[in-house]
Amino acid sequence: MSSATPRRLPLAGVLRLGRPSDIWFKPALSVVASIAPPNLALLALGRLDLAMYTMAGSLCALYAHNRPYAARARVLVWVVLGMVGGLALSLLAASLTSDAVVLVTVGALVAAAQKAVCDATRLGPPGNVVLTFISSASLFAPQTLGQVPGHVALALAAGAWAWLVGMAPGLLRPHGPERRATASALAAAAAYADTRGTADGHARARAASAAAIHAAWQSLLAAGARPDRTRRDLERLLVRAEIALAAPADTDPARLRAWARDLRGTGRVPRVAPPRESAGELLGVAAELALPERPLRHRLAPLAPLAARTAIGCALAGYASLAFGVGRPYWALVTAASLYQVNITLTWSRGVQRVVGNLLGVLLFAALAPLTDLHPAALVLCCMALNFGAEALIGRNYWLGTVCVTPMALLITEFARSQDTGQLITERVADTLVGALVGFAAAVAVTNRRAGDRLERALTTAERARENTARLLAEPHPAPRALESARRALAAALVDLRATADAASGEWWQRALPEERVVLTERSGHRTLAATVRRQGLVPQDHDPGRTTEDIRP
Repeated sequence: MSSATPRRLPLAGVLRLGRPSDIWFKPALSVVASIAPPNLALLALGRLDLAMYTMAGSLCALYAHNRPYAARARVLVWVVLGMVGGLALSLLAASLTSDAVVLVTVGALVAAAQKAVCDATRLGPPGNVVLTFISSASLFAPQTLGQVPGHVALALAAGAWAWLVGMAPGLLRPHGPERRATASALAAAAAYADTRGTADGHARARAASAAAIHAAWQSLLAAGARPDRTRRDLERLLVRAEIALAAPADTDPARLRAWARDLRGTGRVPRVAPPRESAGELLGVAAELALPERPLRHRLAPLAPLAARTAIGCALAGYASLAFGVGRPYWALVTAASLYQVNITLTWSRGVQRVVGNLLGVLLFAALAPLTDLHPAALVLCCMALNFGAEALIGRNYWLGTVCVTPMALLITEFARSQDTGQLITERVADTLVGALVGFAAAVAVTNRRAGDRLERALTTAERARENTARLLAEPHPAPRALESARRALAAALVDLRATADAASGEWWQRALPEERVVLTERSGHRTLAATVRRQGLVPQDHDPGRTTEDIRP
């Protein structure tokens, strides 16, 4: 490996707008449907001062829209419990002390825990940011110990309604998430096939296609252990996408795109015959994903540097805000918490996007403030519109969504009482700059210098696991228990290798990463894993593409 070299922090393309998500309207409409009934009920009762607590539960509707409904039901329960738990802890701290330094410290520790758990469980957007916003803001809400149970109950009731809103589309389109994931994989494979394996755009298109296929397998396997006819048809379409990834020059991109269009519609899933050459690598990926996930504590361990960055950055941002005399240090804390991505390069990009979006957002707030002062109903309607706009736009670029998130967050403070617009704008701008500068400085200071070492160890572990499994396969009659143990060890090693490689990419002062070795190790590992699955008889005969010497060669 080469010596450590610094990486440039990008500016070009950080603010470039991308294509909107295929389902941008789903979280946008869901959050409006989740927020509207509680807020309108509080408006009718003249108790908009309680809206912050119902918003905590309502915002849970933003999560898990890419997951199959069986998995979504479980995930949303945990999101609601996590949201309400963070709120309860913050309200309890606020009721016990008014010391701002103590409250900022509590907020920083909670933010670090939320970041680590959200990343370890691969919760997906909007990740920890919404959870941290609610818990941090609640730390500075005037509170007595006797009020805490009632406020927590409001959040829990709104969260239950958000769960129903999130699950409702499954009544009309029960396989919608799996179909969309498979369609995305087919479209990405078609884009890669368009390159015909040429150098121009080859690497990026292949990476995008591989990621989309991986995500589609995760979606299908999360739907349940027993595949029905629709899922089997989707699996066969994914085989076609995998073949396109392996042989782009022999693939018809138009056919892949036609299948993708059909999947995005409401008609039947296209039926295709499973080809004999349906790739041992593909079966290996499926077997790897079908295994139970590692315990949460094992997935949290590699995220320790990221959690430390979050805790230190959020605490220092909050303390700096207090030193400057800003009355809402949680804004600086939330800004810092929103920056931290898996490596410094992505953290820098997110920081630029956050600052630009917040500065434009306060201008939008200045324009909306006179309107919201007219009547409380106008305040509620503006909040709903901004929630919709944030979810509709954030998929194109984070900064664009933040333009709507910023005035929405400012308007939420207006639910309790009307405040001076100029002061709110000044404090928000100050906290944004403080949070972004201090938060990024903490990311640079708390480096993840051992990422390269962990990647080397993960590669060695995966290669040894693959060799051990291949030797067992070469035996005429391997012990079933030994083969199963080897299969599980190889699958776990491949999962760990991919996670470690992703974390190591983009760190500052990092040794050059052995990217080609990672790709070759993953590919050979998946083929060996597939051969093991076939040897154990876990794959039906009509899915067995046959065994080759490549499957078992050490």
